Amino acid sequence: MKSLMAFAAITFKMVFLSALFAAVLVNSYRFEVRDERGWTKPTGKDPQTYNQWAAKNRFRIGDTVYFKYQNDSVLEVTSADYLNCNTSNPISKFEDGDTVFQFDRSGFFYFISGQPDNCKAGQKIIIRVMHPSEVESPGPGPSPGGAGGGWDSDNWEPPRFNATSKLFSVSYFMTVVVGLFVVLYMFM
Repeated sequence: MKSLMAFAAITFKMVFLSALFAAVLVNSYRFEVRDERGWTKPTGKDPQTYNQWAAKNRFRIGDTVYFKYQNDSVLEVTSADYLNCNTSNPISKFEDGDTVFQFDRSGFFYFISGQPDNCKAGQKIIIRVMHPSEVESPGPGPSPGGAGGGWDSDNWEPPRFNATSKLFSVSYFMTVVVGLFVVLYMFM
């Protein structure tokens, strides 16, 4: 009887830890700032600015951004310091070359390069983190052929695969894998 109770306790712990692990994976995403280009001074020939990159992503509380850089730093600053590229009074300063910043609230976050000339050349970014009420309710879809834009009946291609759809795909996959693991573990 003791071994059965011990087995049940271990099984419960494994199920609980697996569910906790799955919840963490499902509820956050790590964004790489400008993907493979990283946190570098813009050359003027870049396909998109930092703010264009940020606008294409949907950031949520708990998500992280990864800054990869060399011979530079990342400063979290106020909106005024962002506009003026003021590096003298940052909220936070990161200099390790591999910075991971986690969003702990909704609202705007302002980041600039620690090199004033790089910031003035455009190495700065504003990231808007959505409020939880924006995340949970997607709202009504566009009406087909309605006035004022809406659905484009001439464009039948699928939507682009962006970071939000990647997050959904990874979250769904991890939930299925962890669920299968738990079910198989319980019946073995």
